[in-house]
Amino acid sequence: MGEIETLQNKLGHEFEDRGLLNRALTHRSKSPDNNERLEFLGDSILGFVVAEWLYERFPGVAEGKLSRMRSTVVRKETLTKIARSLNIQNNLILGEGELKSGGHNRDSILADAMEALIGAVYLDSGMEKTKEVVTRHFDDVLQALTPKSVYKDPKSILQEYLQQRSLPLPVYEVVQIEGEPHRQTFQVSCTVQGYDEPFIAVGSSRRSAEQLAAKKAFSTLNA
Repeated sequence: MGEIETLQNKLGHEFEDRGLLNRALTHRSKSPDNNERLEFLGDSILGFVVAEWLYERFPGVAEGKLSRMRSTVVRKETLTKIARSLNIQNNLILGEGELKSGGHNRDSILADAMEALIGAVYLDSGMEKTKEVVTRHFDDVLQALTPKSVYKDPKSILQEYLQQRSLPLPVYEVVQIEGEPHRQTFQVSCTVQGYDEPFIAVGSSRRSAEQLAAKKAFSTLNA
């Protein structure tokens, strides 16, 4: 059994349209026909499937806590772990630069490919099959969730801290983007009322940079 067949077997879905599978595994460093659009779709579908599961499982839990529970499931760390369990790293289609720099082991690339794969399953076979695939591979994380064991990301923590003190929400802005399209770094500022200087952080994505900036801000405010 080849690598791609092993991946499909572990995933629990054999693609009718192999082109979708190939696109889901193709990084932007390799081709303009890459997985970014499928990643966008898969991110939304994953969020929906998890939200529906949480809505039905926890009927008495408020929206804010449900949102944080969903964030625990769909965060990069979880996606990367599942991607590695499927050996996605052995099937990624990367450009020469990413191959040389070890892109097949980069967490952000693996997490993006996992989302793209979910989007590809949806286009290939519809929502019911996608739900089956998602619940199968995210089951351990979902089953471990309780309203009391919710992971709060730094942005949520900072937001709650400010809201409790009736202060305006922080403002995030991208200050600078550097690097080649396939290896960009984002510098983000987090402005909080009462502080003249914004809190600055750098990450491999806008999202990660915002989280790091929020963490800096909260550490200072809560010192």
